[in-house]
Amino acid sequence: MANSDEERSAHDLIAQERPSHERPLQPRTDERPEQRSHQERWLRVKDRLRAEVGEDIFTSWFARMEPEGIDGDTVRLSVATRFLKTWIQSHYGEKVLQCWQAETPALRRIDIVVRSAVIRSTSTAAKAPEAATPARESQAKTDSAEPRGFAAHVSSSQEAHGGSPLDPRLTFDSFVVGRSNTLAHAAAKQVAVARRNDPVMFNPLYIHAGVGLGKTHLLQAIAWMGNTQPDRKVLYLTAERFMYGFVSALRSQTAIAFKEALRGIDVLVIDDLQFLQGKSTQAEFSHTLNSLIDGGRQVVIAADRPPLDLESLDERVRSRLAGGLVVEMGSLGEELRLEILNSRVALARMHHPGFDVPQAVLAYIARSVTHNGRDLEGALNRLLAHSKLTGQPVTMDLAEREIRDLIRPQEPKRVKIEDIQRIVARHYNVSRGDLLSSRRTANVVRPRQVAMYLAKTLTLRSLPEIGRRFGGRDHTTVLHAVRKIENLVGNDSSLAEEIESLKRQLQE
Repeated sequence: MANSDEERSAHDLIAQERPSHERPLQPRTDERPEQRSHQERWLRVKDRLRAEVGEDIFTSWFARMEPEGIDGDTVRLSVATRFLKTWIQSHYGEKVLQCWQAETPALRRIDIVVRSAVIRSTSTAAKAPEAATPARESQAKTDSAEPRGFAAHVSSSQEAHGGSPLDPRLTFDSFVVGRSNTLAHAAAKQVAVARRNDPVMFNPLYIHAGVGLGKTHLLQAIAWMGNTQPDRKVLYLTAERFMYGFVSALRSQTAIAFKEALRGIDVLVIDDLQFLQGKSTQAEFSHTLNSLIDGGRQVVIAADRPPLDLESLDERVRSRLAGGLVVEMGSLGEELRLEILNSRVALARMHHPGFDVPQAVLAYIARSVTHNGRDLEGALNRLLAHSKLTGQPVTMDLAEREIRDLIRPQEPKRVKIEDIQRIVARHYNVSRGDLLSSRRTANVVRPRQVAMYLAKTLTLRSLPEIGRRFGGRDHTTVLHAVRKIENLVGNDSSLAEEIESLKRQLQE
């Protein structure tokens, strides 16, 4: 049992690392065809485990767990680090076993091992499969022949400063740029190429997007490229690792050294800020953020939502984050998804020259797999595994069969409170400032109540958060507005039609 809020928070959320933005396209060399049934059972076990522990805990602790096989009454599983092994054995061992027993009742125990990570330094991917021109071939040879010494140097530097591991594949060269991520890519590249004493253009740089849209890829690319600058210290940290480092420093009474080390960094890169928990940890993060920015050092942050939507963070921290350059990475359009697939096929061919996916199949995947980039990687992984294990060519029938579970229903558009305020204000011919003001005239009160009602029904924001976003109102005011509109909609068909019209506009 942890002895403080920070320790509990760290224990709840500290996973050694999040799942990589990109999965390796090379299958395990020791995988046999008969293991397919184990993989299928593992998919069902993961679904049970996800339902038991919730999506956040599953993503933090179990997303990188893999089945290694079943031996008698024992199922053997592997994880990436000793930390994960120890924590899962201590806190979730029984639960994992129960989920396996639901599929295979004869099992009596689980054996968790740490797999050795062999990472190839494939830092540059061709941008399209037809890129076999002499110039590109020469470039590819140069990139693939890049000495491993640089990657080892950067990795050891990260480890020495308490940083999170970097994936050599996540570079600017392998990042595919499209309309939805152009600004984020340009801003990240600007940060990465800046020299140590250059003036900071925007600080902090805050990038937000949904799962699998490329945030981690960009942040790790900054760390890789930034570390090529002489005498420039660039540190990549997940929020979990920041919490773990801070809690460990408190326990070992080295908190001052921890603070000084962080504040000596030239570029501090923090990923998954939404997981930052604990009052003392947040206070230390706030002090570090202010110290670095005031000292002209660069800070780069990524999260799954805008700064003002991070309700668990102190308002002063949210305000400081919002004062920099805030960039949203949108969903991947079909054209960009196809470019990503072409790029990944070209990368796979560097290790598997015989691997080929017809353009019609790639177009089908790009059209059908719409959720995020990780699902695209998953689709290609399956096609590559089938090609390598069976020696059969990739066909449309194979693709349709292998990726059907990755074709998810189209999710509704994520509605933002700012959009609600803007569209409601325009519909009722008032200003957004009127909605946030203390005015009580009838021509303002009704639109304000409608906007609060829509905010409650179309977003996941809490009543206190909605009240704060509407001029600092109390949550009881929001609740009153919601109930008022609910009652009116049931008796006023004209208002009900207005509400439906506004919903359609917001969800288009």
